[in-house]
Amino acid sequence: MARIKINLPERFIFSTEIKPRITDINYGGHLGNDALLAIVHEARARFLAAHQWSEMDIDGRSLIMVDAAIIYLTEIFYGTTLHLEIAVTNLSRIGCDFVFRLSDKENGQEAARVKTGIAFFNYQKRKVARMPDVFRQLIEQQ
Repeated sequence: MARIKINLPERFIFSTEIKPRITDINYGGHLGNDALLAIVHEARARFLAAHQWSEMDIDGRSLIMVDAAIIYLTEIFYGTTLHLEIAVTNLSRIGCDFVFRLSDKENGQEAARVKTGIAFFNYQKRKVARMPDVFRQLIEQQ
């Protein structure tokens, strides 16, 4: 069976720490798939907030997730502090990829990689929109 590969970029432009909640732990005793996507969503929101943006307003445009890929490298348990690093790659006219590397803060072991494809979106018109110049400039300067 072919496996998904998420190549890591040379540089990450933002990092944050997040502790999974007890409700993020599934019946297997480790972090659930849905919870991992929620955690990277929180990290993406923190990145945007650090630049005075939100997912609903980046120079008048919003974000919408168009795809996601997850690679688990080890189990993630309740009580773990995750160190999340974010890179933004594959810029196009209307979108980009957010790439996340999650590591155990205590021992540095890489725990997961996540890639989310993002498009800029106009919710009033219900259609994709061009990437804001201010966002492109920030990413290209990093």
